[in-house]
Order: sequence, then structure tokens, then C-alpha cells
Amino acid sequence: MALARYQKRRRLALFALLIAAFMALLVVRSAWPEHVHETIEVAGLALIVVGIAGRIWCTLYIGGRKASEIVSSGPYSISRNPLYVFSSIAAGGAGAATGSLVLGLVFMIGCAAAFRVVILREESYLRGIFGTDFDRYAARVPRFLPKLALYQDVRRITLDTRLVYRTLMDGLVFFLAVPFFETVEMLQTSGYLPVLLRLY
Repeated sequence: MALARYQKRRRLALFALLIAAFMALLVVRSAWPEHVHETIEVAGLALIVVGIAGRIWCTLYIGGRKASEIVSSGPYSISRNPLYVFSSIAAGGAGAATGSLVLGLVFMIGCAAAFRVVILREESYLRGIFGTDFDRYAARVPRFLPKLALYQDVRRITLDTRLVYRTLMDGLVFFLAVPFFETVEMLQTSGYLPVLLRLY
């Protein structure tokens, strides 16, 4: 329950940071020529899709079991925090929806940096519950960046469909970046919003 409360507060804090970042971007525009700008936007959309699909994949394995067992199969065999990896990818896609590579990288790296604080706290919590079992898992599997050579899977998993649907709904929020930034771009082109900064 303590972990669940912490994760809920973490989601609210990240949502507030995301809103603040989006507000700051009302006066920023891509410096790329139009055809490059559009290509980056499409790549951003693809990253959002990959991020959401990856988050669902992770939830299939760990949904509802994080505080009751060490899940070490599927995505959790190559990274201890693949859900956060895929969230960072989706955040990078949301940043790229501006048509800027710089903002895509800032969103991705910023999200990963914010998750580092969460990860360290969760690891302390899990180490307190599982002790040396968690230490052995941590020694074998990298904390964040996946190591594909470690991949292992199981034939069957038990899933909580409610958590899968919630992960899908949470992930769909990333898609809001696309119409938001398209609207901002339209308002900037029409002169309703000033462009104070251009980024590649």
C-alpha cells in the first residue's frame, strides 16, 4: 500500500511537470525547414506508439505484483525498470511532436532523470522486502538501459486486465502532445502566439 500511494503521488507530480513544460513550449518553435519538421513529428508519433505498446507489455508481466514478488521475465529480464524506459521513449516522442529533435531529447532525458529519483526509492523499498533475492536480481539485470542478451521469458503469465486498461489509458495521454503542438503551431503561424525561441 505504501508503494501504491507513492506511485500515485509520483504520477501526479510528473503530470504537473508535464503541464508546466507544455505551457513553456507555447513560445517555442522548430527551426527546421518544413519537410524536416514534419518528418520529426512523424518520428515522434512512432516513438509514442512504441512507448505505449512497451508500457502495456511491461504491465502484462508486473501488473499488481511489484510488491509481492520479483518479476524477472519478459521485459524485466533485460531491465529492472522497463516501464520507465518505455515512458521515457513516449515522452521523447511527445517532445518530438514539436518538430524539434532538441525538445525530443530534452523530454526523453528529463523524463528518465525524473524517474531516477523514483527508481532509487522503489529499489530501497523492494530491497527491504526481498533482501538478498532483490540484490541478486539487481546484480544480474541493469537498472535502466536494457541489455537484450539477457532476455528470458515464461510460457504463461497471469494478468490483471484492469491494470492493463489503466496503463493503456495513462499512455494515451502522450498522444495529446500531437494536437496540442499542432494547435500551438497554428496559433504561432497566425500571429496569436509569439515565437521567442527556435530550436533544431
